[in-house]
Amino acid sequence: MSVGRLDRALIRVSGPDSVSFLQNLLTQNVEALPVSRVQYAALLSPQGKVLADMMLWTEGDGAIVIDADASRGADLLRRLAMYKLRAQVTLEDVTTQHTVLVSEGAFDGALPDPRLPELGFRKLAPMSAAGDATQEYDARRIGAGVPDLARDAAPEEVFAGEALLDELNAIDFQKGCFVGQENVSRMKRRATTRKKFCPIMVEGAPPAYGTKVTAGGVELGTVRTGADGRALALVRLDRAQEALAAGQSLTAENRGIRLDPPAWLILPQREDGV
Repeated sequence: MSVGRLDRALIRVSGPDSVSFLQNLLTQNVEALPVSRVQYAALLSPQGKVLADMMLWTEGDGAIVIDADASRGADLLRRLAMYKLRAQVTLEDVTTQHTVLVSEGAFDGALPDPRLPELGFRKLAPMSAAGDATQEYDARRIGAGVPDLARDAAPEEVFAGEALLDELNAIDFQKGCFVGQENVSRMKRRATTRKKFCPIMVEGAPPAYGTKVTAGGVELGTVRTGADGRALALVRLDRAQEALAAGQSLTAENRGIRLDPPAWLILPQREDGV
């Protein structure tokens, strides 16, 4: 078992209003963070689309560290500063002071990934000389069917339900308001999410990023990141189910592919109930 680091942006939120500030913005119940110590959460647009997903860590002094993809860090910090207004919080970029370590198995002080057990363990630590773990981590998440929302989607491309935030424990529907909450709650209540990330299986190398997934000549979605034999695709699952029920094959790059939804993925219900 090896322990390695991920390239992440780290933002420290401190001050007497730090919890209430994030509680009003993010999809997760930040008030429960001191108990769980690490949470998966997201900042959405008012329309309910994902701006950035993140891990939240609690520190002993009550401060909260946001652990987000490095490519989304500057924009996330800018957006948080816009929402700050008169809140008594301090926002600091502490990327050069800490690192995020990950491993498939438990290691000293690490916590289980709050999304899925298959994603292993994670730790917010002082700067470390540990090697880059991105390749090994990607293999685990693609194998588990978990999208990397900084690579598999553009900002504001996907709604929370399409991004699997419900299945991956990023949303607390009981906490009250957060940015985008009205649309997210309505889509869940009406079960209107038809397009979602879903793993696909393919022989050999995965199709190129952006390749169309089709059935009967009709586009159903596009391939995103992948590894040999497997990839994530953003697909209209209702139409894919209908095509398969009609005996049609799914293809990408003129190759046959197979949907491989994990047991935890909430699939859309077909109208005929089948």
